[in-house]
Amino acid sequence: MTDFSSVKGKVVIITGAADGLGEAIAQCYAENGMKVVVSDINEEKGNQVVHQIKAKGGEATFVKADVREEVDVKEMIDFVVKTYGRLDGIVNNAGIPAPNRPVHEYSVVEFDKITSVDLKGVFLGMKYGVEAILKSKVSGGFIINIASLAGILGNSSMGLYTSAKHGVVGLTKSASLDYAPYNITVNAICPGTFRTSIWGDAPEEVMQQYAKIISPNERLGDPKEIGHLALFLASDLARYISGAAIPIDAGSSAGKITPTKWEHPEILD
Repeated sequence: MTDFSSVKGKVVIITGAADGLGEAIAQCYAENGMKVVVSDINEEKGNQVVHQIKAKGGEATFVKADVREEVDVKEMIDFVVKTYGRLDGIVNNAGIPAPNRPVHEYSVVEFDKITSVDLKGVFLGMKYGVEAILKSKVSGGFIINIASLAGILGNSSMGLYTSAKHGVVGLTKSASLDYAPYNITVNAICPGTFRTSIWGDAPEEVMQQYAKIISPNERLGDPKEIGHLALFLASDLARYISGAAIPIDAGSSAGKITPTKWEHPEILD
């Protein structure tokens, strides 16, 4: 039987945890006995997540922080250490999408906006997060960065987002080597296309049609699946995994599908 009891009692910060993938990670962590700090710029939704966790018997606190602002990130981490006495891990999840257009049509303002959240925000979380983990002298410290398939693959009309997410993967790999001697694992999760608020009010049939185009198994990912992977990476079961950029995408990053007729399709009957 798989045992995740090693995460119980660990103190973890999750940025961008008011909804979507961050919320799913927060809920999964709390269900397994972790002390969860929900961080986001959306105070109302963030507190709703905390309320839901507490209603299920979990432990959670909300801290409002803008990951673009160094002072916010530092104060967030200082608050957590003061409140709980230590920090075991941080999940740098906060991120924003970029408009789709060729590189030459992006403005410098757009470049600064995307990189300030998707790359600088991760850097700040890593910088101050790892300092707190080291000072806490915890065993089994961890950093998880939420990148994207755009962090390991190129894509037309996505130059800004792709470059920022490639930067996240680069930071992850380098930091894993910096902190391996101190038993801190550093990994990146690279999600494919998931059912989150990014879809807005899109009808179900639209999402299903899109899923058939982009996903080898013809469905969108469930945010809970990201939560399960993040739980594994935070546990003692994954202490020998570091510097990895792990795609979770039903195989989208594995290559191109070439339609082929089976010689023996009756096996499915």
